[in-house]
Amino acid sequence: MRETVLYIAMSLDGYIAREDGAIDWLEAAEGEGDNGYGEFMQTIDTVIMGRKTYDQVLGFDMPFPYQEQECYVFSSKKKGKDAHAVFWEGSPKELMKDLKTKEGKDIWLVGGSDLLHDCMKEGLVDRYMIAIIPVLLGKGIPLFKSGFQEQHVKLTGTKEYGQIVMLSYERLKSKPLNS
Repeated sequence: MRETVLYIAMSLDGYIAREDGAIDWLEAAEGEGDNGYGEFMQTIDTVIMGRKTYDQVLGFDMPFPYQEQECYVFSSKKKGKDAHAVFWEGSPKELMKDLKTKEGKDIWLVGGSDLLHDCMKEGLVDRYMIAIIPVLLGKGIPLFKSGFQEQHVKLTGTKEYGQIVMLSYERLKSKPLNS
């Protein structure tokens, strides 16, 4: 069955962007090659993201990076679809239920933190792949917002890419005994 994977970078102190949404600090990290991005992209065929993340991606000085994947954008403002994405007004649970019944590769939850929060409240994230960037921002947009139920995860791997460390976790479907 297809899994939903959060694949994202965060600062050592837990932020995915500056308060204004800027992610310029990601470029300063001394990584290695593409930091595993190419290998990860071979495992997915669908991307989902929030509207703010989508708008930010469209603002990059490059072609749309997810042209080979189905792209869904959660938005209460935009409707229908455009050249790159289908805009989804419903709940994450509805879309995930539909996507997971279809044949295909895994589903990448690109971001941002509002969509991640909604997905976590519904227990929709199966795996977490979090690249820790060696910078302390001090403030910004946190990866994990408060207000979801406690969830247990199991470390499934670590990998170093220069100064970047990728932590991989799988969500445990039920709370382990004596953990």
